[in-house]
Amino acid sequence: MSQIFEVAGNVLWHPSNGPARLFLRQVPVFEAEVKGPSGVGPMVNDECQIDPAAFRNFVDALLRWYRATHHPVMTAMAEGFICTALVLAERAGLELRWYAPDQTYDHLKPSDAQTERALAAALNGRMGDLRERAREHGRSMVM
Repeated sequence: MSQIFEVAGNVLWHPSNGPARLFLRQVPVFEAEVKGPSGVGPMVNDECQIDPAAFRNFVDALLRWYRATHHPVMTAMAEGFICTALVLAERAGLELRWYAPDQTYDHLKPSDAQTERALAAALNGRMGDLRERAREHGRSMVM
């Protein structure tokens, strides 16, 4: 048996029951973390409909949450779910906000501005790593 995750009849993922069940059980956990609905509907007759607008907002909120979370255990536990959500969002053609808006550092002393720029570069690198893990993750997600 397998299940289907889709947007408006377009299949995004066709996993076996185990991965589908685990993903769906994690949805409410992350809805609580980001304090918003996911747009992921219930599994009915082996099909799960995803509302693209709500899901885009949810995945953007996940990315904001991930950027703000620096605890290594939390990020490690979250990455599998987030990568799965990122693959679904990409397959649905949703545009996401991967990086925080550029900041200006004019108000800071030169040494503070360098520190802020270094932190921003590290964060952008971390987000790039997540994006690459999501691409690798997607290769094992059957459509």
